Amino acid sequence: MDVKYQIFVSSTYADLVDEKRSVIEAVLNLGHIPVGMAAFQASDDTQWDYIKRRIDDSDPSSPPS
Repeated sequence: MDVKYQIFVSSTYADLVDEKRSVIEAVLNLGHIPVGMAAFQASDDTQWDYIKRRIDDSDPSSPPS
């Protein structure tokens, strides 16, 4: 069974643009799923609650919330 990991990539929008692009490309090339702030949807959660849930979902040792 192929396992796909969701990997949280964090930086501010304008910070480390080239580096972030390289990391996301590497994650995709490995067949995994990059997730970061740019992909976040509007939500009633506080920003930190939403971010924390995405990080927790990205950690294979934590059950999905």
